[in-house]
Amino acid sequence: MSATGTVPAPAGPGLPRPRVGVAGLGIMGGAIARNLAAAGFAVAGFDPDGARGAALADVGVVACGSTAELAARTDVLLSSLPSDAALAATTAALVDACERRAATGSPATGSARLDWVELSTLSIPAKLQARDRVALIGIAMLDAPISGTGAQAERRDLAVYGSGDVAAWQRCVPVIDGFARARHHVGAFGHGMRLKLVANLLVAVHNVATAEALGLAARAGLDPAQALDLLGGGAGASRILALRGPLMVRGEYLPATMKLDVWQKDLALIEAFARAHDAATPLFDATLPLYDAAIRAGLGAQDTAAVFRILKEMSPDAAT
Repeated sequence: MSATGTVPAPAGPGLPRPRVGVAGLGIMGGAIARNLAAAGFAVAGFDPDGARGAALADVGVVACGSTAELAARTDVLLSSLPSDAALAATTAALVDACERRAATGSPATGSARLDWVELSTLSIPAKLQARDRVALIGIAMLDAPISGTGAQAERRDLAVYGSGDVAAWQRCVPVIDGFARARHHVGAFGHGMRLKLVANLLVAVHNVATAEALGLAARAGLDPAQALDLLGGGAGASRILALRGPLMVRGEYLPATMKLDVWQKDLALIEAFARAHDAATPLFDATLPLYDAAIRAGLGAQDTAAVFRILKEMSPDAAT
């Protein structure tokens, strides 16, 4: 196995399926929990918004009232969190549960070992701090961000960029295969996030490029739906054209597969990452004012494809 290759899943009869916990049941985490339950895993979930857990009861996901309760039901913990602060809170809850249980002589969690697969797009320093803190209580944490949208998550069309302890990664592979199309171990802890930020730079540029191209097609008198179909089979095709182009053609940005206000967090991470490495990013930089304009226009809850509206309104005759 190469450091950057895909690790084969454990094989053989009689291997027990790990119990899975999902911390964070938003667009991505909720879809992951549903797919794992459909794949036959015992799945529990926790989200501060209790309604999200309740909405998954019909597919067999057990709603927990806290991170500590979730950990007690879990062999492999997955987290899909909105912010560094949420990661810190989850980490603190796991450490607190361990300290409280230590006095009883029972394991800190419901199993002898807990592996934590951190799937979120968050800062590398925050993930490193969490990894180091939970390592002290015997939890192996992986940095394993996801490439894909909420709509792709529903279809199990996700790629996972794993990084960190290889033995822990191998133990988690059967779970990852339950919700992802592809998985790759890309090296030392933090390399997963580095690759994800590079991937998201492309997403930011391709999303605006798609809006620009389809806007030009419409203004030139072409049928936008036909243009989208034909462009998708040509040299200018991209995954974002296929995913977000239809939203732009229809002018439908709800429900969001990635909300613009959440995307702002990702953009800030990409910008800081590029600056830290003295990388020239003129195309990415050119997209930032458009995303900012979408937020100022009150589109924060809408899909990132809504930048199409901003470009349309920038046309000289938009007001006529």
